[in-house]
Order: sequence, then structure tokens, then C-alpha cells
Amino acid sequence: MVSSKIIRLSFIISALFLLSSIAFAFDGHKTLAIGDNAPDFSLPGIDGKTYTLQSFKNAKVLAIVFMCNHCPTSQAYEDRVIKLTSDYAARGVSVVAINPNNPNSLRLDELGYSDVGDSFEDMKVRAKDRKFNFPYLYDGETEVTSNKYGPTATPHIFIFDKDRKLRYNGRIDDMENPAKTPRSLDARNAIEALLNDKEVPVPVTKTFGCSIKWLEKNDWAEKAAIQWAKEPVKLDTINVAGIAELVKNHSDKLRLINLWATWCAPCVAEFSDLVTLNHTYRDRGLEFVSISADDPANKDKALKFLQRKQASGTNYIYSGDDKYKMIEAIDPKWDGALPYTLLVEPDGKIVYAHQGAIDAEELRKIIFDNPMMGRIYKEPDTKQ
Repeated sequence: MVSSKIIRLSFIISALFLLSSIAFAFDGHKTLAIGDNAPDFSLPGIDGKTYTLQSFKNAKVLAIVFMCNHCPTSQAYEDRVIKLTSDYAARGVSVVAINPNNPNSLRLDELGYSDVGDSFEDMKVRAKDRKFNFPYLYDGETEVTSNKYGPTATPHIFIFDKDRKLRYNGRIDDMENPAKTPRSLDARNAIEALLNDKEVPVPVTKTFGCSIKWLEKNDWAEKAAIQWAKEPVKLDTINVAGIAELVKNHSDKLRLINLWATWCAPCVAEFSDLVTLNHTYRDRGLEFVSISADDPANKDKALKFLQRKQASGTNYIYSGDDKYKMIEAIDPKWDGALPYTLLVEPDGKIVYAHQGAIDAEELRKIIFDNPMMGRIYKEPDTKQ
């Protein structure tokens, strides 16, 4: 009787281990095991240099952090990686970060939590803005290195001893929010143990953050585009009073208003950028409103243009015959040249007004830096 219970228990445990292994490797990317040698690599850094494992040959301990730009959790750990680097540099510890994400595998709405994407050029911007003091390497083109190490999320840290044997992999600590104090400084504990020739107390921990955007996930972006293409596109009329109410913005959203016309070349050229901004930030509270200054008799032409651009936001065509009343209703400071773009907070405060073609990256940063948007975790009052 006891024997049969032991057999059943053994079977259950084995089954659980098997299920755990399947779940762990469901995406087909195996994570480096404790005791494994550090795989070599040759990756470009944002400083123009090419880095290999030999670039860190003099380090007593090597910490490789897989991180990225767009992920809120990775963002939350940026300052801690900076501090980890500065705290241990004099003690022979090298810290290097690798971005494993393929930019083509990111949906636009996944980028809603960042002012930059995960491309190599975006990495340069982020490193400069955040004053990174560690090498920041790009692996998003081929992901050869990332496949060898097998990170499960961003951030994911791998710590190697002087012989480049893996001694720790997992989280940096157990507190995502940088404004709160971690209970377990896992990465630091591992580094301290290795510097003192001791065994790492907890060699493996789970990770938490955004999934790796592997090359094979690029169909996610394609599926999103197909989904957006199916959204209905409407064009309603609006008068002067309606425009004035739009600008007052009685909603709880950050409102992006664009005045355009089908006969305006700069309007047509920039419109896709505005739709992209809408797809990127609408889930976070951005509302895109377009107002066509075309003659109402050309409403069908304007609607067809909006449909081609997949402009499924709120669209209007001005119904009046006095364009100067329209100008005054939008913004008395506007000279009247198209295109004209406004960013309006819920209280009606205009925080951005631009006549002429927009700089899409500049406007993206302005939207992201608005207090209604920004990072999930704001800057803590004091550095850790």
C-alpha cells in the first residue's frame, strides 16, 4: 500500500517536472544552465566598438544583462544597472547589457510605454538620455547570442565567475518598482559571493518582465496591422462650435488634433506618422482627432484617404464655408497654413501647437513626456 503511494507520488512529481520543463521551454529557447561556459559573441556597441567575450577577459566577475528600451520593467531597472556598474567597477566586476529584441517583432501598441523603440539607433538615444555607464550591445538583427544564452524576459541577468562559468541567472532583485526597497538583492548577493570565493547562495531565480521579441514573433506585428485594417473608418461633419468644444477637451484623454486636407502635400505626407502615434499611445489615453479642411462636397474623397491610412480614430470634415472662423476656433494664434497640429490636455491647455509638417520623433517624445503618459514607474526621489 505504502509502496504504491510512493510510486504514484513519484509519478506525479515526474509529471510536474516534465510539465514545468515544457512550460519553461515553450518558446523553443533554452536558458543557459548553472556551470555552463559563457558563450562567445561578437556584437556592435552603441559606442561604435565591437565587443566579444575577450573584451572582458580581465574581469573577476562578468555580469551580462539582457535588457531593452521599450519594456517598463527593463526601464525600471536602468538606474540599478548603472549603480551596479559603478559600485563594482573598482572591484573587478564588468557589467555589459545586450538588447535581444528584434524591432520588427514589436507591435506599435507595445511601444506605448517608451519614447523610443528597440532599434540600434534607438539604443543610442536611450543610452545618452539615461547616461549608461556600461557597454550596450545590439543583438536584435540575428539574435544569435541571445539564442545561446536564452533570456526569458527583460531584464534577465547572467553572472559568470573568473573562469566564465555561469554561477547565477535570473532577476536583479525582487522589487520591480524602483521607488521601493527590494527584499532580496539576488544579483548583488551573487557577485559578493563570487568576489569572496564562496558559493552563490541562490544560483537561479525566476525573472519578471517583457517577453523577448524573438525574430519568429514578427507575425505579431503583421497580425496587429491586419486587425487595425479591419477597424471601421468614419468621417463626420463638424462646425465652429463643435471645434471649440474639441479644443476645450472635456475628456479624460490627451487629445491630438490635426488639421489637414487632401490637396495639402505636407498633410498627406505626415498623416501616416499621426496614425502610427495613435496606434502606439491610444491604449494609454491618447485620442487622435483629425479635421479635414476639404470642401464638404469632397467628403467622399477625404473618407477614402482616411480609409487608405487606416485612420480609425475620430475624423471630421469642417462643414462651414468660412475657414477663418475655423482658424479662430482651433487656435487664435494659428496663421492658417496647413497642416496644423495641437496637443491638448483634458483641461483644454494646449501643450503643443505646430504649423507645418510635424517632426514625428519630436512629437512622440512630447506625448510620452506628458505627465499623463511617461514611464509606469516614475523616477524615485533618491537614487538607490
